[in-house]
Amino acid sequence: MDVNGTVAEGFEPVREAFVRNFETLGERGASVAVYREGQQVVDLWAGTKDIDGTPPWEHGTAQVVRSATKGTAAAVLLLLHQRGQLDLDAPVGHYWPEFKARGKERVLVRHVLNHRAGLPVLDHPLTPEQALDPLRGPAAVAAQAPVWEPGTDHGYHALTYGWMLDELVRRVTGQGAGEWLAAQITGPLGLDLWLGLPESEAHRVGRAGRVEGPEPTGGLRARPKRSVTEAYEDPASLTRRAFAAITPFPEQNDPAYRAAALPATNAIATADGLARFYATLIGDTAGASRLFTPETVELARAEESAGPDRVLVVGTRFGLGYMLHGSASPFLTPGSFGHPGRGGALGFADPESGIAFGYVTNGFRKTVTADPRAQGLVRAVRQALGL
Repeated sequence: MDVNGTVAEGFEPVREAFVRNFETLGERGASVAVYREGQQVVDLWAGTKDIDGTPPWEHGTAQVVRSATKGTAAAVLLLLHQRGQLDLDAPVGHYWPEFKARGKERVLVRHVLNHRAGLPVLDHPLTPEQALDPLRGPAAVAAQAPVWEPGTDHGYHALTYGWMLDELVRRVTGQGAGEWLAAQITGPLGLDLWLGLPESEAHRVGRAGRVEGPEPTGGLRARPKRSVTEAYEDPASLTRRAFAAITPFPEQNDPAYRAAALPATNAIATADGLARFYATLIGDTAGASRLFTPETVELARAEESAGPDRVLVVGTRFGLGYMLHGSASPFLTPGSFGHPGRGGALGFADPESGIAFGYVTNGFRKTVTADPRAQGLVRAVRQALGL
């Protein structure tokens, strides 16, 4: 396997794990980047740019990161809070009066971020065309009744998370989350990360698709528990309904989908863009001061929800907008916070070690939160640090 890029001394295990992903786990095209204390220590890429093509993955090739988007979008709300423009404990309806309909008066802003709003599903799913309209998704959520008492339990808001977050940003700033992210974070920092892909960058994005790999072994279950399988197969389950809030799901290689801004699912990034984003959340990087104060870092990673997830069925842990280290989504250490993308992508930060991590791929597997390829790379970082 022709692997391109560099690793700093001591981080050679990450390169070895990256090679193994291609040799044994069916990887087609991917990149991984790691920062330590604001300095890049891993920057690797290999394979093909397109899942179904032959042009090589190059430095700067980008890919849709699916639900890893949620971690980048969460930073918008937390920064608005940090700047005093948004109260996490205010009702969503304070900023968005139409949202209060059908028993949602007590949904707080923090419930949007910690997946306790009780709104993971839409009784009337949107079509792909409707979903790309920035007004239709928020309107649909505003018209939806909660499926549990807000604040009393948690369940992954796979798609509705993005519409609620986007409309809150719009009501507070007059801009959608993607516009605000570009103007305030990714543009000034020069990050290769977009929520709403500009036409000028479209040539850099590879075609994604499904890829099969060997069954996971070791610490990962070879097959999901029966309850998980049944939840995904039952059309009436919260699991199926949450992921079917857009039906059918948009073609992720469609230029119109890439150009839209869906803060739950369709950010596009390089591994370096994702890793440097997280590096700048927790510390200074070359030419940029940290984005989150220590207090905001603690908000991001303080446990807000834990235990059986009413949508994903397995046990999950969430802070404010971020998944936390746990069995469903292992990161580096118990203090890490970040977000995986269904089928592969992963971005996170670990403040204690100063590590920020980004992994993107064009081959999506059946995994939801703990892809074996990403986990192999995380274990290699842990090995390099002697953790």
